[in-house]
Amino acid sequence: MSHSLLSRRRFLQRTGAIVASALPAWFVEECAGQTSRADVSGDAPSEQLRLALIGCGGMGLGDAAHARQFGPIVALCDVDASHLAEGRKRFPEAEGYSDFRRLLERQDIDAVICATVDHWHTLVSLAAMQAGKDVYCEKPLTLTIDEGRRLVDVQRETGRVLQTGTQQRSSLHFRLACDLVRNGRVGRVEKVEVWLPAGLRGGPFAAGPVPGGFDYDAWLGQTPAVPYVKERTHFSFRYWWEYSGGTMTDWGAHHNDIVLWALDLDGSGPVRVEGQPKVEMIPGGYTAVSEYDVTYTYANGVTHTCRSTTASEWHGGVKDPEGQQHGIRFIGSDGWIWVTRGVLEASDPALINEPLPASAPRVYASSDHMGNFVACVKSRQETICPARVGHRSASLCHLGVIAIRLGRSLNWDPVQETFVGDAEANQYVARPMREPYDYSYITA
Repeated sequence: MSHSLLSRRRFLQRTGAIVASALPAWFVEECAGQTSRADVSGDAPSEQLRLALIGCGGMGLGDAAHARQFGPIVALCDVDASHLAEGRKRFPEAEGYSDFRRLLERQDIDAVICATVDHWHTLVSLAAMQAGKDVYCEKPLTLTIDEGRRLVDVQRETGRVLQTGTQQRSSLHFRLACDLVRNGRVGRVEKVEVWLPAGLRGGPFAAGPVPGGFDYDAWLGQTPAVPYVKERTHFSFRYWWEYSGGTMTDWGAHHNDIVLWALDLDGSGPVRVEGQPKVEMIPGGYTAVSEYDVTYTYANGVTHTCRSTTASEWHGGVKDPEGQQHGIRFIGSDGWIWVTRGVLEASDPALINEPLPASAPRVYASSDHMGNFVACVKSRQETICPARVGHRSASLCHLGVIAIRLGRSLNWDPVQETFVGDAEANQYVARPMREPYDYSYITA
């Protein structure tokens, strides 16, 4: 069987549910005929990558299980011994570490999957690239805007391959939506609406003893030293501003990323952002605002709203396969297109069903996010979401969080990446880093 036929068969096997999920036949057939940059699963053992996983909870084990088809997982690292033990059960051939710096000293590791909590993403990714490893880093890529600028610089300086884990870029629904918007299917884009799930609003929470085998100080890393509270760690870390940004950075890193992609603004950002919290958080509880309303304005006049939605609210959208009422609506002079996971709809079905001309410009094509990373490690080409793109998408979310926290309108210079004439807002571009977990930590 020829390589092209094998690639087409693999594509159709991977995307067998597409027709049932409303993608037009012309696009499915077009994708099936494309040469996939991710078709590397058939490599001989001698050509496979040797991979390491840093962060063995949550997404980490799933990422590693997916990556395993492209090469063995030879090393694992986690500051929680229970998570590391679970990783060893899944990947018994891998050696375990509690300090990622020691793992990165190994010369036999080609690439690293960084699936730590958000506030460790940057230091781990910087250290890995400086150690000569390529990096797949979960989203959001950074904790601050300043961290993103550093990652972009180091990727450029080291020449390493980096993939940000914004997997929706490798979803055919989102890719087609971006192709249609870029090619004028809704006419001139006037407004984009993004709906995100509301976060958690709970507390106050009681402090308690640190569980055995959990290096809580290392887990806190650069963030302030505070007594151990179970709800601060592991899954619910994302609802604390100290470690993340709530659903604004968790889900916003996905949906807002697609907005920049569709508007062809991957290297830029808004010129103004206004944010408001919709609820007051409970003292002693989660600190990332759970419900919010943000509006971005771009230099081309497009406005982009980003709002939280609760299960009791309905905004004219549809539920995605996970039952969440969130997604993206592109509104233009000639109609609208709505996209979320597994769903693509339009004000007029013809906006989707009418094929694009063969000459129409298209966005970067990937149907397998991890596979795209591995293929690019081998080819040394740029991934679908390198540091420069992941940085801008994360920055868009950080801008929203800053506006929510300040509760007012802010002017932003996307070229200089600074707030215009606003010293208070510029204090949030970077954060103080607790010693010894600052940038010197990865050179120690």
